[in-house]
Amino acid sequence: MTSLAGKVALITGGGRGIGAGIAERLAADGADVAITYNTGAERADAVVAKITGTGRRGLAIAAPATDAAAVANAVQRTADEFGRLDVLVNNAGIYTYGTIDELTLDQFDEIVAVHVRAVFVAVRAAIAHLPEGGRIINIGSNLAERVPGPGLSLYSLSKSALVGFTKGLARDLGPRGITANVVQPGSTDTEMNPADGPDADAERALTALGRYAAPADIAATVAHLAGESGRNITGTSITVDGGANA
Repeated sequence: MTSLAGKVALITGGGRGIGAGIAERLAADGADVAITYNTGAERADAVVAKITGTGRRGLAIAAPATDAAAVANAVQRTADEFGRLDVLVNNAGIYTYGTIDELTLDQFDEIVAVHVRAVFVAVRAAIAHLPEGGRIINIGSNLAERVPGPGLSLYSLSKSALVGFTKGLARDLGPRGITANVVQPGSTDTEMNPADGPDADAERALTALGRYAAPADIAATVAHLAGESGRNITGTSITVDGGANA
């Protein structure tokens, strides 16, 4: 019996990168998995094919994180099609770089919409379905705790907001037996931040281990929180960054 057998998970932004790694891991652990995506339907379908290849049910839903109605509808559709919802992973994200004099209000609105408002919307929709033992796992960033250089203020702001929100969720939902936590990746080898990219050597130099994480490394921590072994962990942040913030 796998650890998530009989459970249903929804991962936002699950069509690539860390989100795809999480979707594949939770399916391997026995969950039926729905993912949302913004663009790239073929990549999302490829993730679903990997999910179904494990013998689990999979579903890809087009739902841009900036579209609050689409995010809420994705939660409802997951519950309708799979009959329940046990694990919500808010992973959808964008990256905005620029010093405070370069940033625009439109950039502020977009990153807050994706990293904060969409999480709020998804959680609000999910709590109508999450049972006792349900899990909310928000994917943050190690940059919420330490900003190693200029140009990261807006991104760090949005990820720091997740920490306070998640602590509040833990208090709000604890009486229902629902946990809420943040997983904070550091440099992870994805399309958004490849390990052979122009800044990769500088990022590796910041870590204690001298290497990038793989999406599977982040997914392993999510799986721990989603499973029975994570039942007494709530209201906290777990940083998976190779020691960059040490």
